[in-house]
Amino acid sequence: MNDPTAHGIRIRPGGPADAPAILEMLDAAVAWMNARGNTEQWGTIPYSLTPGGTERVEGYTTRNSPWIAELGGVPVGALVLDTGPSPKMPIPAAEEPERYVRLLVSDRRHAGLGIGAALLRHAAEETRRAGVELLRVDCWAGGGGELVAYYERNGFTATDRFVSGVWPGQVLARRTV
Repeated sequence: MNDPTAHGIRIRPGGPADAPAILEMLDAAVAWMNARGNTEQWGTIPYSLTPGGTERVEGYTTRNSPWIAELGGVPVGALVLDTGPSPKMPIPAAEEPERYVRLLVSDRRHAGLGIGAALLRHAAEETRRAGVELLRVDCWAGGGGELVAYYERNGFTATDRFVSGVWPGQVLARRTV
């Protein structure tokens, strides 16, 4: 796995001023997935144009704990931590305090630098600092399961499967102690 600090990646707290950069990364991620034939995960409409997309990201930067990965002072990744999953998702509640990755996205122009992995390590460290032992995330479990495998490579273990509409999902968990 690449060491992000070797590439000059820095992780800092995010805020409302980062919403446009996060939306730009999400829009680019939709285009990238679509170009590879994946139209099921996030659809075909740019995230910023989906109903509630912009408001959701603005909420992430004001009501949650956003973290921004930067390269040369430019945002190249984002992670949002919360105290649990979205109440709109059919995900079983944790039986203990937890931190939950509500969003993870990186700028595809910088793929291979370990940006997502660095943000996930940071999430685990922030969870540990908060005195919480459980970090969870949910993701799309369709296609060939590549996204589930990505989280497993980054220290998570698959737990609960769920379906949201027709969207197959997987919850994964990681202990921080």
